[in-house]
Amino acid sequence: MENSKCPFHGSTTTPNLGTQNKDWWPNQLNLDILRQHDNKSNPLNELDYKQAVKELDLAAVKEDLKAVMTDSQDWWPADYGHYGPFFIRMTWHAAGTYRTGDGRGGAATGAQRFAPLNSWPDNGNLDKARRILWPIKEKYGNKLSWADLLVLAGNVAIEDMGGPNHGTVLGREDIWHPEKDIYWGAEDEWLGDNRYGDTRQSLENPLAAVQMGLIYVNPEGPNGNPDPALSAQDVRETFKRMAMNDEETVALVAGGHTFGKAHGAGDAGLVEAEPEGSPIEQMGFGWKNSHGIGKGVDTITSGIEGPWTSNPTRWDMGYLDLLFKYEWELKKSPAGANQWHPINCKEEDMVPQVDGSNQKVLPMMTTADMALKVDPAYRKICEDYKKDPDAFGEAFAKAWFKLLHRDMGPQSSYVAGDYNPTEYLWQDPTPAGEALSAATEEAIRKDLATSGLSTVQMVETAWASASTFRSSDNRGGANGARIRLSPQKDWEVNKPATLKEVLGIFEGIAKKRNASIADVIVLGGAVGIEMASGVKVPSTTGRADATQEQTDIDSFDLLKPKACGFRNYAEKEFAVSPEEILLDKAQLLGLTPVELTLLVGGMRAMGVSQSGDGVWTEGKLDNSWFKTLLSMEVSWSSTAYNSYIAKTRDTRVKVRAASRTDLVFGSNSELRAIAEVYAQNDNNSKFVCDFIEAWNKIMNADRFDLR
Repeated sequence: MENSKCPFHGSTTTPNLGTQNKDWWPNQLNLDILRQHDNKSNPLNELDYKQAVKELDLAAVKEDLKAVMTDSQDWWPADYGHYGPFFIRMTWHAAGTYRTGDGRGGAATGAQRFAPLNSWPDNGNLDKARRILWPIKEKYGNKLSWADLLVLAGNVAIEDMGGPNHGTVLGREDIWHPEKDIYWGAEDEWLGDNRYGDTRQSLENPLAAVQMGLIYVNPEGPNGNPDPALSAQDVRETFKRMAMNDEETVALVAGGHTFGKAHGAGDAGLVEAEPEGSPIEQMGFGWKNSHGIGKGVDTITSGIEGPWTSNPTRWDMGYLDLLFKYEWELKKSPAGANQWHPINCKEEDMVPQVDGSNQKVLPMMTTADMALKVDPAYRKICEDYKKDPDAFGEAFAKAWFKLLHRDMGPQSSYVAGDYNPTEYLWQDPTPAGEALSAATEEAIRKDLATSGLSTVQMVETAWASASTFRSSDNRGGANGARIRLSPQKDWEVNKPATLKEVLGIFEGIAKKRNASIADVIVLGGAVGIEMASGVKVPSTTGRADATQEQTDIDSFDLLKPKACGFRNYAEKEFAVSPEEILLDKAQLLGLTPVELTLLVGGMRAMGVSQSGDGVWTEGKLDNSWFKTLLSMEVSWSSTAYNSYIAKTRDTRVKVRAASRTDLVFGSNSELRAIAEVYAQNDNNSKFVCDFIEAWNKIMNADRFDLR
């Protein structure tokens, strides 16, 4: 595997699209992230992939993949006659973009097919790996998505080379254009690292990789500095942000680098543009290499050259054995990259050249590999794994499965595959629920309506519980009622003192009616809306309650909102505007611009606002909030950061206050157009009905059993 950097070459095309809106008004709120992956781009819009993949003959696919592994193609020959290591790198890099900060990245969408990932320096020559797999995709068609195939290929490769594996979950649905909503960093050049504060631990959130265009770390060391101790800091921080602890990190690096080699056979300047910048006749291929024959022994990818182990196509203990058997000295690759070679390497540890010739080459280690030997904690873990190969194999299999599936959410979202049924804490386990009878549900609704709780209390609690959901990695949501557990019960945004009182009443009702607290919370939101609208709000039951033991406090604390425009809450001022934070949250919730407008307008109309701003109606769910927002009887002025007041135009008397997340629905032309629809006299009923539909979308976002 090659987890490293490669040369950057600028684009050869500069399409002239004319002066666009973003050029004239660069600071205008851009709603495009809420329109990602609409059906217009999807040629398989009519396909139910989650049903189709259940009909896939997985055993046949795996046999075909194993045949591909050793079917070396002249146009891109397999190292050592086996594509397995190449596919493992492809799979690793498809999944390894996941980061815990916002749950974005990962393998769940097949995004490696598109920019920028298909042209990242760290993904050099993976365009060939995907093209080698095309006959498999062509054969199995709609029953096997690219997203699933990119993961499955790496797992089959491990199996074929004798490695440990916990199997593959299938059910990932492909996207059909780049995910422009993912923030990969502000740098305007490949391998830039303008993402740090004072230390290597103060990496900008939600980023995880150390430089633009890398998956994890620079293998040569921080910014190419070949210092293993400093590299260990980068490795630890980056892998932590990708949900891995020290044991998992060592297992992944040592296990992954058991296979394959890095490529840096010659001058990196001989490598041409990446796929997105290559000329049309290259048909989507990039990184054309004029060194020698440009492939095989002459391949240039990362700039680092050589294999990690003496047997790069078999699972063994070779990586750890070699790392600790020798002292290593710093050298330069033919491409000029920093790498390490064993001192006085024995003939038995030399490695055959990739072309099957009798030539022998030295194994190598990167600076990031040397970090495992130099860092005391990593070294201890390595030594433990060396003593117990079975434990090492199991640790790798578990960590690898986590790497590939961390962004798929809980096991209830799994569709098909050959995976082990083992349940892990990182899957956010929740017991199976049971739907309430109509009579029990109605009794709970009456209990809630007579509980003395207000509309705001019930709506806020339901929102706080359900809106933790992230569509990026399917984490959070109302199922499990983790709002009553640490850490969520103590989040400032959830108003802990009030929440404790509300949950106490909910828990009493749940016990009385033999229901889950999770269902009572959601029903409470429905009853609150009914009290505010006079309209019956349907609700789906069948949730269960998670325990504290099933809840990883540190992991769930990453879901804590530092700002929530839906509730007019912000714990401090941020470098970005409140409305941009609101937009980001809306995208994670899977909302459209219309649904965003409905939910904010409806919640404000019912009185939900922790700052008190934006509450200027009578607490009813109707379109009066939009009417007031769009009224020309007042003019607005700013009084402080995120604080605005409205005064009557004639008497100049203050009549209301608002935040930026209130006023954006009147100031932004796209959001205003939607708000105007719902403010019309003939659309009040439509507003209430549409709000309820959007509300239930959030309440059921984590109900994978309903999809």
